[in-house]
Amino acid sequence: MHSDEMSNATGFPIVTRTDFSDTTFLLEVEHPQMARAARPGQFVIVMLDDHGERIPLTIADFDRDKGTVTLVIQAVGKSSREMQTRCQVGKTLFGLAGPMGIPSEVSHAKKVVCVGGGLGVAPIFPQARAFKEAGAYVIGVVGFRSASLVFWEEKFRSVCDEFVICTDDGTAGIKGLVTQGIETAITTHGDIDEVVAIGPPIMMRACAETTRPHGVKTMVSLNPIMVDGTGMCGGCRVRVDNKIKFACVDGPDFDGHAVDFDDLMARLQRYRPQEAAAMESWSDSCKRLQPQEEGR
Repeated sequence: MHSDEMSNATGFPIVTRTDFSDTTFLLEVEHPQMARAARPGQFVIVMLDDHGERIPLTIADFDRDKGTVTLVIQAVGKSSREMQTRCQVGKTLFGLAGPMGIPSEVSHAKKVVCVGGGLGVAPIFPQARAFKEAGAYVIGVVGFRSASLVFWEEKFRSVCDEFVICTDDGTAGIKGLVTQGIETAITTHGDIDEVVAIGPPIMMRACAETTRPHGVKTMVSLNPIMVDGTGMCGGCRVRVDNKIKFACVDGPDFDGHAVDFDDLMARLQRYRPQEAAAMESWSDSCKRLQPQEEGR
C-alpha cells in the first residue's frame, strides 16, 4: 500500500513535538502528499479524533524530502488544550485536510519586511524563506511578550538579511511592538516594496496603519472562525474593500489597507460564551478522571 494511503488508513503520525512555552507547542506530522502540495500561506483543518472539532491551522513549515508538515499550536481553548495533552510523538491525528486557501503570492518585491506576532511568527517563516529564495532582500520582524517565548530565531536568521526581535518587556531584542520594527525598516531603507504581516488581528491592523501613510503594500493573513474550510458554510466571511469575502477560499491573504478589522474582531467574539462553556466542561471532566489522592 502507498505510504499516503497507509497514513490515511491509520491516522497521520506525529513524528516530532517541541514545547516552546506552557501554551505553545509544535507538531511535525507525517503526510507526504500534503508536504508535496503545501505552499506558503496555506492552512489545514485538523481533527484530533473522530468526534473532534475541526480546527483550522496555518501551515508553519513543510519538508518535501521528509514528507512532513509542521503546525504550531497555542493551547487557549478546549480543543487546542486537548491537543496539547494528547498529541505526543507516536500518536496520530485522526484527520488532516488540506492544503487549503490560496497560497501567498511571492511577488517580485526586491525588499520585503516579513512580520510575525505571537502565534503568527511560525507561519511567517515559510513566507520569508520563499521571498529569500525568489531573490528578495528580507527583513524579518517578530514580536513576543518576553524572551522565554522566543522560538525559531536561528531558522529566521538563516533566511533573513536583517532580523529584529521585539518583546513587550524588553527581555530580548528591542522593547516595544513590531510596528517599531516596521517604522525603523521603512525609515532606514526608504525602498521597502512590501510588508507581510501575520498575527493577532489587532497587531495586523496596527501594521497596516503603520504602512498606510508610506503607501507600502501590506498583506495580512486573516483568521476568522471557520467550519468546513471550503466556502460552503459562510462562517469565515470577512469584509474587504467593503465587499464580503470568504477567508477560506478567497484568502486567507488580503490587502491589509482594505480589511475591516473592526468587523473581523467582532465576529471572533461571537462564540465566546460557548467556547467558555466547552472549556469549563472539559476541565471538569479532566478533574473527575484524575486519580483520587491516597487516603481520601
